[in-house]
Amino acid sequence: MPRPHLALPHGMAPADRSRSVALAHDGFVTSGTASEAVRDVVLASWRRSREKGVDPDAVLAPVDLEGDALEEYRQAHPLAAVMPVIRRLLVEDAADTDLLVAVSDEVGRLLWVEGAPGLRARAEAMNFLAGARWSEDLAGTNAPGTALALDRGVQIFSHEHYSRIVQPWSCTAAPIHDPVSGRIVGVLDVTGGDVVASPQSMALVQAAVHAVETELRLQALIVRPQRRLRRATRSTPLTRRLDVLGVDHAVLQVGGDSRALSQRHSEILLLLATHPQGLTAEQLAVELNSDDLPLVTVRAEMSRLRTALGDLAPESRPYRLPRPIETDATNLDAALRSGDVGPAVRAYRGLVLPHSDAPGVVRIRRRLHERLRAAVIGSGDVALLLEWGEGLGSDDPEVWTAALRLMGTGSPQHALARMRLAALDEEFGIPAPR
Repeated sequence: MPRPHLALPHGMAPADRSRSVALAHDGFVTSGTASEAVRDVVLASWRRSREKGVDPDAVLAPVDLEGDALEEYRQAHPLAAVMPVIRRLLVEDAADTDLLVAVSDEVGRLLWVEGAPGLRARAEAMNFLAGARWSEDLAGTNAPGTALALDRGVQIFSHEHYSRIVQPWSCTAAPIHDPVSGRIVGVLDVTGGDVVASPQSMALVQAAVHAVETELRLQALIVRPQRRLRRATRSTPLTRRLDVLGVDHAVLQVGGDSRALSQRHSEILLLLATHPQGLTAEQLAVELNSDDLPLVTVRAEMSRLRTALGDLAPESRPYRLPRPIETDATNLDAALRSGDVGPAVRAYRGLVLPHSDAPGVVRIRRRLHERLRAAVIGSGDVALLLEWGEGLGSDDPEVWTAALRLMGTGSPQHALARMRLAALDEEFGIPAPR
């Protein structure tokens, strides 16, 4: 019997299927009708997408959660507790098979997208990334969104996607249900090439969903009562923060305790804190040293870090933190994103790990400093410009020129800015920008 939710039943050639569905998609977009080559489940989804006004040539799934807000949201989501199961069953092998594994919430917002870094980068070009909403009404026909709309597993192959930008991909997805309430709590999706549309992929995803729902049932029976007990006996949550601004040795704060780390451990913990999806040993080697850092050295450092951190120690394959750790650098970046430039300047105690030459740290340091500097220059706030100029921007003629343009010629600050610009020209040969 035909199974309408399978895209490529046994014996069907992907290339032939792709050509016939591509022609049908063009016909539907043009006239609203489609040939018999289109599965009923796909045609119904195309019609829903059309009715919602989705543009097949221009749609990109909107990203509505980023940074700390995304991290806070997904760590509070019930599926966070079962991510180790998903990683063990699917993600650990995904990198070797050119697949991405994605987990969304109940409205189609992607919370985790994991797999080979190169493949993730390609997917991010079409906004297939954590924080993006892939519901049908926003992104058109796609496996996570259509699985939510139908409340059952579904495969979307190549040109069956309503949005043309997604058509090089195929995907298989199935909803995850809360075992107590029965409601949908999210979707598990596997995305990649034609192989993802095979019956075996559907069987794999459904088996993984069954394992996840079993784990959720165990969480409901055992873990949730324990969490309620801990919440009842602890008035405040245990905070974890890494301070890296203006210090060469980061300070890790856990609750009321703090400890200084070695420079290498400071670098590693900062890199893992800013890469919640994790880093492989090879990626860490590149992020830590511009030369060829032996993998045995990376693994030895990770072993020492595990000994030092105890239950905060990174997991492996890839290396990732078991719990999120906020940093003063990411908090400052979040303030900038919210437009709070003044508080960000006052929180900026110095460069990120200023003497580290680890390439990954250098990028974090440079990006944060440049974003803060640009925000100050663009603020139009004289007091803020002077505060920055008298600190880390003392040798920055663009800062002093921006302040000069905003001040009256008779003010003492105007004279100060002119003197500082003249000194920069005399001492360093840096003329004031025109």
